[in-house]
Amino acid sequence: MKAIRLKGSGGLERLTAVEMDEPDAPREGEILVRLHASSLNYHDYLVALGTIPTADGLIPLSDGAGVVERIGAGVTEFAVGDHVVSCFFPEWQTGEPVSSGFARTPGDGLDGYAREWVVRPANWFTRAPKNYSHAEAATLTTAGLTAWRALVDDGPLRAGETVLTLGTGGVSMFALLFAKMMGALTIVTSSSDEKLARARTLGADHTINYRQHPNWADQVLDRTDGRGVDHVIEVGGPGTLPQSISACRIGGHIELIGVLTGFSGPIPTAALMARQVRLQGLIVGNRRQQIEMIRALDADDTKPVIDKTYLLQDLVEAFRYEASGAHFGKIGIEV
Repeated sequence: MKAIRLKGSGGLERLTAVEMDEPDAPREGEILVRLHASSLNYHDYLVALGTIPTADGLIPLSDGAGVVERIGAGVTEFAVGDHVVSCFFPEWQTGEPVSSGFARTPGDGLDGYAREWVVRPANWFTRAPKNYSHAEAATLTTAGLTAWRALVDDGPLRAGETVLTLGTGGVSMFALLFAKMMGALTIVTSSSDEKLARARTLGADHTINYRQHPNWADQVLDRTDGRGVDHVIEVGGPGTLPQSISACRIGGHIELIGVLTGFSGPIPTAALMARQVRLQGLIVGNRRQQIEMIRALDADDTKPVIDKTYLLQDLVEAFRYEASGAHFGKIGIEV
């Protein structure tokens, strides 16, 4: 079978196409999945670059969607032919977070889904939404579930509240879609007027170009009559967090999800205290939350935003496109 491995160190050039033996038959409790799609996340890019150290020869990509081809003894949740999607933390089935790292995350501590076939425990997957293509389902593992948990489980978001999403990447666009699905008002920031126009077609109620308005928190306060937003999807990190605090209402909620502006930096603690904001770190979610998200998508016609799709053999080109920042929503990978 065809696969991609990370060989050596340093840079995207270490992404190497290889031929591997097809996996063994699934054992008790396992399923064999023919993978058809994956999607790119910033975490995958850091792994590919070597910024996040991994084992030599690792198969990258944390998202995987495909069809169950065979089942092992004792598997009752899935049948041959079922469309399934992978879990980011496959051993975190439910309840509170159980790990602060990625040692058991496919595409990081474990081999991921940049390949044609995989055998894994059945509970490392969930069903895909009924009306989703494989490419659409593959966007849910990381970006979709991150946005869902941020708003639904950690929020919790209520109809009529206001959600601010930073940028127009995968998590932010999922947050926009879920917020509109749940009856919230939305504000989206970007440096591109073209991307902001696209966000408005998806239901964004207000848009702000942060290059034209460097102190964009003032714009957020102006759009909310001085109150601030109830929820912030904070994907920037230390470079944007101070303004996110200013843009949040007193007693509001900030989900710290991304590190696009760096891994550490100063925090305006006095402002955080004064506004009594709840600041919460988040890394994706558990299998139960993914099942609940997919149940909601089965009851709705919301579809993810996929900017562009690449073939698996063009993974280097796909990562370079991701690094350019030109994408809007998700980048798909066809396996």
